[in-house]
Amino acid sequence: MFKKVLIANRGEIALRIIRACKELDIGTVAVYSEADADSLHVRFADEVVCIGPGPSNQSYLQIPRIISAAEVTNSEAIHPGYGFLAENANFAEICASCNMKFIGPTPEMITSMGNKSLAKETMKAAGVPVIPGSDGLLKDVHQAKSIADGIGYPVIIKASAGGGGRGMRIVRNPDEIEGAFNQARTEADLGFGNPDVYMEKFFENPRHIEVQLLADSHGNVVALGERECSIQRKHQKLIEESPSPIVSEEIRNQMCEAAIKGARAVNYESAGTVEFLFQNDKFYFMEMNTRIQVEHPVTEAVFSMDLVKRQIEIAAGNKFSWDKKYQMRGHAIECRINAEDPAKGFRPSPGQISSFHVPGGPGVRVDTHAYAHYVIPPFYDSLIAKLITHGKTREEAVVRMSRCLEEFVIEGIATTIPFHQAVLEDEQFLAGDFDTKYVEQRQSSFFI
Repeated sequence: MFKKVLIANRGEIALRIIRACKELDIGTVAVYSEADADSLHVRFADEVVCIGPGPSNQSYLQIPRIISAAEVTNSEAIHPGYGFLAENANFAEICASCNMKFIGPTPEMITSMGNKSLAKETMKAAGVPVIPGSDGLLKDVHQAKSIADGIGYPVIIKASAGGGGRGMRIVRNPDEIEGAFNQARTEADLGFGNPDVYMEKFFENPRHIEVQLLADSHGNVVALGERECSIQRKHQKLIEESPSPIVSEEIRNQMCEAAIKGARAVNYESAGTVEFLFQNDKFYFMEMNTRIQVEHPVTEAVFSMDLVKRQIEIAAGNKFSWDKKYQMRGHAIECRINAEDPAKGFRPSPGQISSFHVPGGPGVRVDTHAYAHYVIPPFYDSLIAKLITHGKTREEAVVRMSRCLEEFVIEGIATTIPFHQAVLEDEQFLAGDFDTKYVEQRQSSFFI
C-alpha cells in the first residue's frame, strides 16, 4: 500500500479522498489554490502545498506544479478525483514517467474511452449495444447528410473529444445539417482543441442510466448495479438515485453484463462508469467515464462499500474480492446542493456563507467542504454539498430526503435546495415518470 498520496483536486471530493486515505493509514498531501486556502480539504490533509492563484488554469490544471508538489512531499501516488485532470491521459502518462502511481486507469485506457467516436467503435466490436450513427468521424457535410437520411431525423452531431454538452447540435431536418455541422466543429475546436465530430440518432425522451464498475489488474471486473441520472439540466446531473425506479432485474443484469464486456474490451483497471441511454426497455452505450463519479455515494449506500478505498487498493495492485455481502440493499438518492439561484435560471451565487447547518439522522450522509463563514469562490463549479439519503425503499429514501432538505440550512448565498424540494414534491418524480427533459419541461411549474 502507498505511504503517501497527493490529491490533485479540491473541495468535497478532495476531502472524500483524504478520509479514505486516512482509513487506509496513508499520508495525504493537499494541493490548493489561493482561493481555496480556507477549504476543509486543506485543513484536514497531513501536508499542504499552494499551487497558484484562484483560476484553475493557473492552479489545478497546472501539471508541472502538481508534479513538483508531489516530488517535494515524496508522494508515491496521485489521486485526480473527478474533473480537472482526472481524464487527462497526458497527466496520467507524466505521473508514470515520474514514478508516481496515477490512481486511475492507464493513459491508453483514458485515450480509448476519451475519444467518443473510438469508444463507440470499441464497444460495438465488443458486442455492446450502441446508438445508431456514423461509423467513426464525419468527413464532411455531405457524409453527414447521407448518414442522417439513412438513420432518420432527428440526429445529434457531437464533438469526439467533448463533454458537458459542448460541441453538440441537434438536427431535426435536412436544411439544418450544414449549419449544425459547421457550428459543432467550430465549438469543438475552440472548447477541446479538436474539431472532430460524429453523428448519432437523437432520442427525444430517453433516460440516462449508468453502471458502476470496479476492475483490478488481475482480470477481475464487477458491476455494482445502476444509477438513475435523468434529472439533469443542460447535461449536468442534479439528482441521482440507485437503483433506477424503472429498470427491471432482467434489464439490470443485461446492462451490467454489457458494461463488463466494454471494460474487458479495453482491459480496464480502476473505478469507472459506463453510461447508457435508455428508452422503451432498450439501452445504448453513450460513453465511459474513466474516473470516480460525483454520484458514487448512492452506489456506496446501496452496496455498503467504500468505492474510493477500493479504487486506491486496486491502484496499489491489490486483487478485488467479491463476496455475498456486496448485494444491492434498499434505495439511495443524492441531491447536488449547488451555489446557484434556481429562481433566476440557476445563476451562479458565489459569496460568503453566513449560516450553515447540515441534516443528520439514520440513513443520512453529507459530503461537503463548506461551513459557516466559508466563501464560495467564483472560479470553479458551484457544488457546495452532496446530500445522500438511504432507505429500505425508494419511498423511504424520498421522505428522508425531503426531511433533510428542510433541515439543511445555508444562508448568505442562493442554493438549489428549493429546486430539490420542489422536485421531491412533484407527483411525476414520485411516480418515477421522468426522463432527461424533465427539468426543462417542468421548470416553469417549479419556480416563479
